[in-house]
Amino acid sequence: MARTIATICARGGSKGLPGKNLRPLAGKPLIVHTIEQALAARGIEGVFVSTDDPAIAEVARGAGAKVPYLRPAELATDEAPKLPAIEHLVSRLESEGLAVDTVVDLQPTSPLRAPRDIEAALALLGDADLVVSVTEPSHNPYYTMAEADAQGWLRLSKPGSVARRQDAPAVWGLNGSIYVWRRSALPRAIAQGFWSVLAKPYAMPRSLSLDIDDLEDFELAEWLLQRSRSAGAAHGR
Repeated sequence: MARTIATICARGGSKGLPGKNLRPLAGKPLIVHTIEQALAARGIEGVFVSTDDPAIAEVARGAGAKVPYLRPAELATDEAPKLPAIEHLVSRLESEGLAVDTVVDLQPTSPLRAPRDIEAALALLGDADLVVSVTEPSHNPYYTMAEADAQGWLRLSKPGSVARRQDAPAVWGLNGSIYVWRRSALPRAIAQGFWSVLAKPYAMPRSLSLDIDDLEDFELAEWLLQRSRSAGAAHGR
């Protein structure tokens, strides 16, 4: 029987914030937040970490994830895209007898999602190739987002007759938190590009969409988690 698995890709190197995947956030290593969310999400039948770093592998196993091997160096450079690393991991699992139908890839630098977000995104897949988590951006290309032309003059990115923000078409920004892939779509996305597949959005609020890249992001995530816990305690949760 084919299974739904979660993958978490976590390199040891990071230029923006060295060692961020193991950096303590609200009392536990950053990557552990995502592992625990995946383990708690209904419908996930296995949580697998792809990493090139033995220290990350040790922490991940201690948190309950499986790390079947250390990722090859050529898939762990700053320039290496993530999809081939996911495909490499899934193919390895399949070669060992695991039948995979759905791959839920979770970014370890997005620790503010909840297990219910993973479950809701998974439930949306239907006949799509991909469900990707998104959030409403602070700027809309039909109304406030501009780019410079060849002469350096600012022009609206998507010019038209929109006069009010409320009249602008809804747009989404990928927040990087959740990607629910139909297994069969992964090779096509690698060969033809991310946007070659049929994708549906799973909308998340901005407050849960933080992607940690540097120290400022990390400190903001710490504050947001503390605020969430304080609010939960105040309501007796």
